[in-house]
Amino acid sequence: MPLALLALAVGAFGIGTTEFVMMGLLPEVANDLHISIPTAGHLVSAYALGVVIGAPLLAAVTARIPRRTVLIGLMALFVAGNALSAFAPDYHWLLAARFLSGLPHGAFFGVGAVVATSMVAPERKARSVSLMFLGLTMANVAGVPVATLMGQHLGWRATFLGVSSIGLAAMAALALLIPRAEAHAAPAAGLRGELAALRSLPVWLALGTTVAGFGALFAAYSYITPMLTDAAGYADASVTLLLALFGVGATVGNLLGGRLADHALRATLFGGLLSLAGVLALFPVLMSAAWSAALAVTLLGMAAFVTGSPLQLMVMEKASAAPSLASSANQAAFNLANAGGAWIGGLALAAGFGVTSPAVAGAGLGVLGLGVAGVAYAVDRRRVAPRVGRERVVAGRVPRLGETVRR
Repeated sequence: MPLALLALAVGAFGIGTTEFVMMGLLPEVANDLHISIPTAGHLVSAYALGVVIGAPLLAAVTARIPRRTVLIGLMALFVAGNALSAFAPDYHWLLAARFLSGLPHGAFFGVGAVVATSMVAPERKARSVSLMFLGLTMANVAGVPVATLMGQHLGWRATFLGVSSIGLAAMAALALLIPRAEAHAAPAAGLRGELAALRSLPVWLALGTTVAGFGALFAAYSYITPMLTDAAGYADASVTLLLALFGVGATVGNLLGGRLADHALRATLFGGLLSLAGVLALFPVLMSAAWSAALAVTLLGMAAFVTGSPLQLMVMEKASAAPSLASSANQAAFNLANAGGAWIGGLALAAGFGVTSPAVAGAGLGVLGLGVAGVAYAVDRRRVAPRVGRERVVAGRVPRLGETVRR
């Protein structure tokens, strides 16, 4: 695999760290800025809002700029946002800085996925995307725990300075390792072509699968701590280690999904969504004992992230003429899933269905994701059949009645 994928993974590692570390630093930030923890929680939402807005917006406005330049510029914006977070004098400045930090997130992964797949053979595209996403999953294994400990011992501002340094390292790696072809050649589609890609029904069905599928994950993951402490009986101090197990599972699932998707993209997607729904449906049973709860957290990470590369690649293939905007929009869909899944899981809790009820709600979202993916498959089959028929007519032979049409 090209070394340039390492540069993309370093950027993804920094982005993943800054996205999730705020959740572990809320008490320190709230105490230092003299605000309540619920108010500090808006800092998480501000970042997610930045991702949702920035992903399609920045991908659209940079449509004519060489992708290598775009990636370096996005990482520079990331560094600026985290540095401003470190030096924010009050809550409102920090809120704005967190929004700024989120703006380049989706576009970086979207454009990065396009660059990653352009550097490898067609049969290795999904693996190239999974290697970029490896930085994101490793952030949950190592980046977030280390950054959280840094914030607890050196202050939360030191954490964001550390994340900024990761961004600077990513900028240097991108400049050195991204091929020269990406440095000088601007994408051919332009803004009009990128926007036209979003008129495609298959693209929207792929995005809908992302929202439902990852909504299933976040319906449960947003409330994983009370499940582990109240249902499985773990102490609060053990939760960080268990979340690292989730990161390990996500890393394994991500690499496995990339490898399998290169052989059978649609089957990998269906298998991942089915596994995710199954694991979530079993959560009420698995959370009844400490050992099975640890297994459940690991399996949740694996099942969810098996679908990551297939979903990203499917969106790009459905918008093959102009993939950057659609690929970035998939990252916005991922963050909509974050917000929507957490909301649906919260409804289940508020209704009094029990501490593991968000996982059951997540299983329902997983089934919904399977349904949307099934509709997308049916639409693809309907579109392919007439095209194959026309090609055979042009070739001088009409398929015989009952003849199987190979796809």
